[in-house]
Amino acid sequence: MATELKEKLGAFSREAGGAAPRGFLGRWVRLVLLLLVAVVVVPNSATYINPGHVGIVIHRLGGGVDPQPIGPGVHARMPLVTAIEEYPTYMQTLVLMRRGPEGGRNDEINVNSVEGQPLSLDVSMSFELDPARVPYLYQTFRTDIGTIQHGYVKQAIRQALQEVVGQEEIANIIGPKKAEVVARTESLLVDRLSPYGIQVKQFTINELRAPQPVIEAINAKNVMQQQALTAQNELQKRRFEALGDSIKAAGRAKAILAEAEAQARANELLARSLTPTLVQYEIMKRWDGKLPQVSGGATPLIQLPHP
Repeated sequence: MATELKEKLGAFSREAGGAAPRGFLGRWVRLVLLLLVAVVVVPNSATYINPGHVGIVIHRLGGGVDPQPIGPGVHARMPLVTAIEEYPTYMQTLVLMRRGPEGGRNDEINVNSVEGQPLSLDVSMSFELDPARVPYLYQTFRTDIGTIQHGYVKQAIRQALQEVVGQEEIANIIGPKKAEVVARTESLLVDRLSPYGIQVKQFTINELRAPQPVIEAINAKNVMQQQALTAQNELQKRRFEALGDSIKAAGRAKAILAEAEAQARANELLARSLTPTLVQYEIMKRWDGKLPQVSGGATPLIQLPHP
């Protein structure tokens, strides 16, 4: 195109040297028109696709879209006949949150719990576009990725959250089941967005807002449950202490009984072993050989054997 334009300009210069004024003016008009066409056509005869993006080739005459995207780099195209729409394929994050004090778009998600209590959520979703599915994505929505995010994707997030949150009590959503709500919502989004080439990488609930009376009721319930748990733990502690004391008392009684039984057994054995001869023998071992100074008619303690 540039070489052809240069040749035409050179021919025009050679002809202009001997042309009549009226013919000269006509050639200048043709030259201006040629330059205007060059200015319009030449820049639009090629398109540059940035790294991290793919291009969708759109045929304006037939209204179709090439099923295969084009990668980064410079690509030739037919001006006025074909167009190229550029889509990002790198990691992106869609943030949907309440409008701040400075204004802006309000993208918070509003849903209801199983009791019908309203909930307002700030969420975010990280995703990538599958390059092979980008032509189908464009052919389905016929718009840019930003419009798709704040249109179809936002609605898909709200619907998935409503399906999950609508099955749970508000106290569980705010408390112990929040992680489960996030996981179930992310699973629904993966199933519903992947056919369009939107690959969900992570879904997060950044903030959850409930009516103030509901929050106060939940806090009061939590305090009561904590107090009941403390009282239950104290009662259990006392039961364990009483059981321990009972076990100790039973142990002591068993030990005393065992000691008494042992003493009785010992006494029984001792009684069986005591004979008159043994008693006399023990007395004689302890006798110092002196007879009592006074004696009555009683039988003497020591009886000497008869010769």
